[in-house]
Amino acid sequence: MMISPRLSKTLSCVLLCAVTCSTVAVANAHHHATTRRQQIAVKDVDLKPYVENYAEVVYRNYQDAHTQAAMMKVAITAFLNNPNETSHKAAQDAWVQARKSYLQTEAFRFYEGPIDFVDAKTGEEGPEGRINAWPMNEAFIDYVKEKPDSGLINNPKFEISIASILESDQVTDEADVSTGWHAIEFLLWGQDFNNEGPGQRNFEDFIPNQNNNDRRRQYLTLVTQQLVSDLTFLEAEWKPNAENYRAKFLQGDPKATVGKIFTALATLSAFEMASERMTVALDSGNQEDEHSCFSDTTHQDFVFNAKGISNVYFGDYAGYQGKGFDELLAQMNPDLNQKITAALTTTQESASQIDQPFDQVLASAQGSPPRAEVEAVVTALENQGEAFKELGPVLGTSVEILAE
Repeated sequence: MMISPRLSKTLSCVLLCAVTCSTVAVANAHHHATTRRQQIAVKDVDLKPYVENYAEVVYRNYQDAHTQAAMMKVAITAFLNNPNETSHKAAQDAWVQARKSYLQTEAFRFYEGPIDFVDAKTGEEGPEGRINAWPMNEAFIDYVKEKPDSGLINNPKFEISIASILESDQVTDEADVSTGWHAIEFLLWGQDFNNEGPGQRNFEDFIPNQNNNDRRRQYLTLVTQQLVSDLTFLEAEWKPNAENYRAKFLQGDPKATVGKIFTALATLSAFEMASERMTVALDSGNQEDEHSCFSDTTHQDFVFNAKGISNVYFGDYAGYQGKGFDELLAQMNPDLNQKITAALTTTQESASQIDQPFDQVLASAQGSPPRAEVEAVVTALENQGEAFKELGPVLGTSVEILAE
């Protein structure tokens, strides 16, 4: 389980308070009376420092995601320069490592920021669809079982270029994904027919001058470059002291901005994670509905998505610690702060206990212990989303759970 230092400190304080209050009833009553007197109203609060710290957390997270993806690109280049089992494994490991920072950035979606904006006039969209689209029809990209000639890679009429790859992305079917994390994942691991682990694609698929290997090598290189390019863009949009999205973000109405921030957290919790990524997969039992189905790292996705949500609330990321919303709520509504802190802890603890690999959870019988573990996470995420909604009236704004 990954819990931030501040969360750990907060939990310790909460536990200590609970023990003390349970043994000294009179002091307990006095404590609550004092707490109520100390609460402050939203009209007396300057939200701007908390919004500024949020922007800094976003920037540091995207900066890390960009750096990690660039390191993955180096590993993939080394693999293609010398394809063998060792370099293949190193490229796979780099993908797994790079995903950890990106998954935490998913807490910054759902309010049409740089990652997922839509320009109504031009039709231009943020890069989220190019970065992390799923579920994907892997046969759209490369060969699959019983279809050795399927996919863009094996179609000699298809020109392998980044322009043609992007033009082909999700055109007639949302599952016809041609780019992003999961396209790279499929190329590195292949289809997963292994009950005990991930896909078993052979490194020999990338040895030059054999069959369509050169086209596959070129495809992997191009989609990896595109991913790094998209993350470079996101980092730049949140860079401090620049004419970018961050500058406009900080000039907005603080209450409305805080509403966006917590709508994003509530939506990632109760809709994207609880519904789209867990409940849909549990209901279908289909491996195709698993988020990272080729590498068997779906459990990691859940853990680091939950970590990203916690980062925003506590205002920290990877050693950086700023002015978190927990500090604000501790003054405005201590009971709600403790409720959210407890919800974040429950979610992270329960997500870390999900069985691996996730496809075997989906294959297990209804009512099985592994399924019960995931259902417990679903409940925790739904409760967490509702707790974030309670912040709306406290902060003088609106917090919603969006369903796409």
